[in-house]
Amino acid sequence: MRTLLVAATGLPTILPTTALVVVVCFWLLALARLTDAGGFDADVDLRPWRMGGVPVALALSLLTALAWSLSVSAAVLLTVFRPPGPVAGSLRLAAPAGALFLAWGATRLIVRPLQRLFPNEPAAALPPPADHAA
Repeated sequence: MRTLLVAATGLPTILPTTALVVVVCFWLLALARLTDAGGFDADVDLRPWRMGGVPVALALSLLTALAWSLSVSAAVLLTVFRPPGPVAGSLRLAAPAGALFLAWGATRLIVRPLQRLFPNEPAAALPPPADHAA
């Protein structure tokens, strides 16, 4: 448990941990009806990042939670299986960026089936239909 706590609060994983705290506080405020969970939908368009079709708060919360999980997991693994030399420091610095990239891909996959649940949201950009003229 101590290893997990140190990994979550140490550098550089403190950045995704801070983002996760912000997301949790946002959803607590939304549950208490002190803020609107759909308040960001008019301001942010996630279609260029291929995460459109669901509320912005949902997509970014999912992205943050996945990035945090992957980043902390990588930090724990690097703590347990410490590579020799300066490689460990380089990997530890690259882990949050790699975790964010992997979380973005996973979020895109998870958001796709969720789009049916939110018909009022602008859908993700789809390629134009192919011309099947004979």
